[in-house]
Amino acid sequence: SVMLLTAIPSVYAADESAESSVADSVETMKKKVIELNRDLFILEEDLLFPASTQFTVFLSLNAGEFLKLDSVKLKVDDEIVAAHLYTERQAKALERGGMQRLYIGNLKTGSHEITAFVEGMGPDNRAYKQAATLMMDKGTDVAALEIRIQDESSRYQPSVNIVEWE
Repeated sequence: SVMLLTAIPSVYAADESAESSVADSVETMKKKVIELNRDLFILEEDLLFPASTQFTVFLSLNAGEFLKLDSVKLKVDDEIVAAHLYTERQAKALERGGMQRLYIGNLKTGSHEITAFVEGMGPDNRAYKQAATLMMDKGTDVAALEIRIQDESSRYQPSVNIVEWE
């Protein structure tokens, strides 16, 4: 009977070690799946949006005092290509310095008109609407723009600008 009791702890320790080994294997497998998923995503983007035509638009929000963001629409050459309604949580994330990829697509070389329409609640809880337009020449490289929404304390209202990344 004494011998049986001493054998039990060693069997239990072996089980614990096997569970730990399985947990480590599962964790390693998860990491590999995440890496593979990321690599596939990058490959898919390269295939769908080759560098010669790739066009990306980001949105940043350095506001909050003079604007509560509700929605943004993006128009490229008279066609609305993106529209987004913001939850309070999403707007707060942008206010804290987050940046949103609003749109990714293909755009042929040449001249294009890009317009952003921003809506929200402005000072004194008044409806706020503003548009910004940029004429751009798309070359053969990746093109990236940023819609910047910023509080302008000198005018007590937000401003909307579209900036081309170099």
